[in-house]
Amino acid sequence: MSPQEVKKLIRTGEIDYQTSGMCNGYAQANLCILPKDYAFDFLLFCTRNPKPCPILEVGDVGSKQFKTMASEGDVCKDFPKYRIWRNGVLEKEVTDITDYWQDDFVYFLIGCSFSFESELLEADIPVRHIEENKNVPMFNTNIELQPSGKFHGNMVVSMRPIPNDLVVKAVNVTAAMPRVHGAPIQIGNPKAIGINDVTKPDYGDSVTINEGEVPVFWACGVTPQNAVMQTKPEIAITHSPGHMFITDVKNIDLKY
Repeated sequence: MSPQEVKKLIRTGEIDYQTSGMCNGYAQANLCILPKDYAFDFLLFCTRNPKPCPILEVGDVGSKQFKTMASEGDVCKDFPKYRIWRNGVLEKEVTDITDYWQDDFVYFLIGCSFSFESELLEADIPVRHIEENKNVPMFNTNIELQPSGKFHGNMVVSMRPIPNDLVVKAVNVTAAMPRVHGAPIQIGNPKAIGINDVTKPDYGDSVTINEGEVPVFWACGVTPQNAVMQTKPEIAITHSPGHMFITDVKNIDLKY
């Protein structure tokens, strides 16, 4: 289905699950919504940490309408699932944030690694969580980010098992797409970035790692949620991990 068709199903609640593998060839996006008083610091935080937080679009103050990544829609209804945060604590998950919207809110769309998965598949590189119909495994790390004003925290990464002989190809494919996290940040040594057990992700699902495969880690757009937990704004809204916005923009348009 087209992105427009899928988003109609999301708005009506028929799709409320993770979006990996949907609308092949179209970019997907993470979300962070903050009050205006936090927006500049967060914008600077993303600028200083472009690997995990590559900005695709920033909304006007109080605007729910997308500007460049979609021709129409509503930021309150077009993600399958949202997280409501209060003072850095997850309050609940919902499928519509209309009742939580504030006139001083600013939304940020951030590049998502789901966008390069169709490119990996096109290059005959397996994507295990799609094969197993699961959400991608994501992990907190010990990689400290550059702080900005109120915002600080550590990077979150996503993991995909890649056959040894395809690792270089996977690096090259994803490096061409820096606006959706680009090349991996770690290959084959999870303990070096503070991950002790690759079978126990902090977000998403565990996937099979076969013999002859290596875990490869990419920066992840769940990183702002880690920053929200550290910064503790009175209210913040993010996507639920894996439940992305499907844009009207093709992946090829996000390449170099």
